[in-house]
Amino acid sequence: MAETPAPAAQPLPASSGLEADLLLDRRRLKRSRGLWRALAVLVVLAGAALAFAGTREGTPVLAALGGPHLVRLTVSGTITEDRPLLEAIDRAAKSSAVRGLLLVVNSPGGTVSGGESLHAALARFRASKPVVAVFGGTAASAGYMIAMPAERIFARESSVTGSIGVLLQSFDVSDALRSIGVSAETIASGPLKDQPSPFRPLTEEGRAELRAVVADLHAQFVHMVAEGRRMPEERVRALADGRIMTGRQALAEGLVDAIGGEPEARAHLAQAHGIDPDLPLRDLHARDLRERAFGASLAGTLGEAFGSGFAAMLRQSVKSLISEGLGVDGAWALWQPSGR
Repeated sequence: MAETPAPAAQPLPASSGLEADLLLDRRRLKRSRGLWRALAVLVVLAGAALAFAGTREGTPVLAALGGPHLVRLTVSGTITEDRPLLEAIDRAAKSSAVRGLLLVVNSPGGTVSGGESLHAALARFRASKPVVAVFGGTAASAGYMIAMPAERIFARESSVTGSIGVLLQSFDVSDALRSIGVSAETIASGPLKDQPSPFRPLTEEGRAELRAVVADLHAQFVHMVAEGRRMPEERVRALADGRIMTGRQALAEGLVDAIGGEPEARAHLAQAHGIDPDLPLRDLHARDLRERAFGASLAGTLGEAFGSGFAAMLRQSVKSLISEGLGVDGAWALWQPSGR
């Protein structure tokens, strides 16, 4: 049987060639638009990175784009050791664009070592550039300590400040454990290694040694205040019984210099150092872009959700529970209002 021949191809209408050309042109246009969009995104990202770099005091980008300015360091919540913050302060001190630092404090205090390290960083800054402090609602204990390098301290009349002192706290759950039939065994290299401990009461020897530690830390605090406020240590020691004061009371005792806020602080810098009161004011950031955008850890997430003070307190509480009773940061310069 003979095969049926295939039908001959029908010629395409003249318009199909035009449609193919239009389709090719459309694809070229789409590719071109995609390329330009990608370039636009890259430009935006580069601009954002450049702008962020401009907030990192002490960088060439800041010097080139930001020009002369003041930096504002806001310290709020519980003060703990913060290496990135200390490094940011040192960078700002070395930047030729930074004219001075405005320290804004709204903190009840924190660890003694955290306050000491921040105090030292601000003292290094003050060695070359002016530092002025402004107290918010609370600037007590270590929150007061960190302001000692400032050449002038402004407080609100109602600011809670003072509370010059140190505390070391522990708890004893040995009776509660015994009541449920639980006992704790401790093997220590010496009789004072587990003092304080939540699993047994303080011994008299342990209590005496811990009092000596607190007394030495307190003496260091008193010396910082005497040096910063240019007051005799005997005078400071008379005020360093842990009492809090209002801003007005602190002014009368010489613990602050004036009542006021940021406008008064800017006016002082203009009068004392010739710094233009309209000079730009930039916030001092201690974190890099990745940490600030996403958080470096669970503590960072909790800090954003509940405040940095809560996150720091949580870290300290966990550390106290799972490690020795007295850690490196076990002593606090913290105002704790009585709950009674």
